[in-house]
Amino acid sequence: MTGIPAPVGRPALTRRRALTAAFAAGASVLGAGALSGCGSALAAGDSTVRLWDLFQGADGGLLNEMVRKAQPDMRGTHIERTVLEWGTPYYTKLAMASAGGRGPDVAVAHMSRLAGYAPTGLVDPWDMDLLAEFGVHESDFADAVWSRTQYEGATYAIPLDTHPFIVFFHPEPTRKAGLLKADGTLDLDAFSSPDKFLAAGRELAKASGKEGISFGYVNDSAQGWRLFYGLYKQTGGVFDLPPGGPAEVDVDRMAEVISFMAKLVDGKANPRRLDYNASVAAFTNRQTAMALSGEWELGTFRTADTKVDAAPFPTVFGTPAIYADSHSFVLPHRDAPDAGHRRRTHQAVAALLKAGQTWATAGHIPAYTPVTRTRAYSGLLPQAHYESAASHVVLDPAAWFVGAGSDFQNAMSQVLQQALLDGLSPDRAARAMVRRVNTFLSKPSPA
Repeated sequence: MTGIPAPVGRPALTRRRALTAAFAAGASVLGAGALSGCGSALAAGDSTVRLWDLFQGADGGLLNEMVRKAQPDMRGTHIERTVLEWGTPYYTKLAMASAGGRGPDVAVAHMSRLAGYAPTGLVDPWDMDLLAEFGVHESDFADAVWSRTQYEGATYAIPLDTHPFIVFFHPEPTRKAGLLKADGTLDLDAFSSPDKFLAAGRELAKASGKEGISFGYVNDSAQGWRLFYGLYKQTGGVFDLPPGGPAEVDVDRMAEVISFMAKLVDGKANPRRLDYNASVAAFTNRQTAMALSGEWELGTFRTADTKVDAAPFPTVFGTPAIYADSHSFVLPHRDAPDAGHRRRTHQAVAALLKAGQTWATAGHIPAYTPVTRTRAYSGLLPQAHYESAASHVVLDPAAWFVGAGSDFQNAMSQVLQQALLDGLSPDRAARAMVRRVNTFLSKPSPA
């Protein structure tokens, strides 16, 4: 196996440092019993690659299918999955297991969480020369996602997918509203400014005879932030979070985006008081013609309407930018990893990436682009209609306290809910968000 140089300045990993990282990020304390199964990973036979992931239900079934389809590319290797609870419990357990060198061979993690793991030494870098032997190269991934895999010149995550925030729509009322192009895809130009977007919502309401666009944000810990951050990055505004603060942001552009979001859910053409589940139900039951949501809801929407279509989120403020995250593979830290077993782990991950067509059926965009360039993927609808979103995705700002399921997302969404539901003015909401960001920045980084 090709040697992997240790990144310059990477801190020595200690159990105290790792636990501090996990708990400082808002993790709940787990008892000793939570780690009782970790030791078995070290006793694994050479032919078994142990994988931790957070995929349950339909996604879990698809991952099992991927493992079966990947088998010809990793003969002699067996992948053993351990499925853990999504969110803080998962990332806490991963951090604690990695700190003791008792984690799995490989784990799935959200790319937005990497900034809290790579700098603290909780995950090890990938050997790109070794992955290249198995047919996986940096050039096989979109730059927008790949750029977030890096830390101090090394690669710490291999993207499995991109899961963007997109628009779903029912073709019939959308066509009636005059918002489809000749080929049946969504006319994104009809949504290319705040005024056009709001006007399109009114036309959708008329065409459906009910409501235009549904967006569920009430009592949800992330939806408000997902819509806001994608739109804010479309303004070209910076959102930099230097250690110690203060945040470098454009408050005026933040207020502009919040003002638009408030109009979008003002109750005139679009519903005002929808929580996340109510929004999903409203679109599924055809009460609304369009829904703003993550591609992960494709399976739910299809249960009621197999003709549901989708498109990348429109460019409303001039600069293409679509909020997203990425499920990625990471290598939990080992003090002295066995070279042969690490080679087997690299081979297994490469094989799973090549089986990405199966993963795409759930709605996720495979990050390994040779999959999305196939004829089979181009015939996968509506997935192929929003695949281009992967080229313009923006992930959460890179900071140790940010990412999927974090207190940060919840704090931002709480302020946004006050603006959208309770009448907090956009400028005051923007300043309140900045104050909360600076509070997070004032806490010392575990790194």
